Amino acid sequence: MARLPRLVLPGCGHLVVQRGHDGRSVFADDEDRRAFVAALREAAVAQRVAIHAYALPDTEVQILATPPAEDALSRMMQSLGRRYVAAYRQRHGGRGTLWDGRYRCAPVEPGDWLLAALRLVDAAAPCSSAAHRTGGRDPLVSDPPEVWQLGNTPFEREAAYRRLLDTGVPPAQAAALREAALGGWAVGGPSFLARLGEQTARPLRPRPRGRPARPAPAPARRPG
Repeated sequence: MARLPRLVLPGCGHLVVQRGHDGRSVFADDEDRRAFVAALREAAVAQRVAIHAYALPDTEVQILATPPAEDALSRMMQSLGRRYVAAYRQRHGGRGTLWDGRYRCAPVEPGDWLLAALRLVDAAAPCSSAAHRTGGRDPLVSDPPEVWQLGNTPFEREAAYRRLLDTGVPPAQAAALREAALGGWAVGGPSFLARLGEQTARPLRPRPRGRPARPAPAPARRPG
C-alpha cells in the first residue's frame, strides 16, 4: 500500500516524534543533548518554526511545534537530523543514521488538546522544556496562546502550569496523542476533525480494520 503523505497544517501545532534506529539510544550524555538543542534552535530559526516544547529521552525526540508553511516542518527536521547525526558521529564514531526512518507528526487541535500535548512533552524526560514554564527561561521555546490564557501574570501562569503538570494528562488523552503522532493522524475533537476533512482529501484517522461489510441483498420481489 502506498505511503500516505504527511499531514502538515500551517499555523497549527504539531506533535513530532523522531525515534532512534531499532530503539537504540540517540543521546550518550548531556553534551549530546546540548548539541541537539543547538541544532534544533538553528533549524527552527531558519524555517521560522515556533518550538513550544521538546523532550529528549534516551531513545527518541519529542517536539511540539507550529510551522508557518506546509514544508517548513519537514525542512527543519531534515536540517536538524543531518547536523545532529554529523556531530554525533564526529564525537562517537560509527556510520549511518541514528534515526528509525522518517519523523512522524500529528496536527493537534488548539485549546485543551494542545495544552495536553504540551504537558505530555514537558513531562516526557528530565531533559525537556518544562523549566521554561515553571520559573526558568529557554530562548528556544515560545509559549502558545494556551499558556498565556492560564493567568494574567508570569507568576499566575507558572503556578497554573505547575498544577497541570502535577495532575498529568489523562491516560486516554495521552494515548490518543501518542498514537496520532506515531500514525501520522490528526488528533482532537469531532468538530476539529470535521473542519480538517473539508480542507484535505487525505484520511485524518486510520480506516477500520478488515474488509468493509457487504451491503445486504435486496429483498426478492414477489411475482404478480
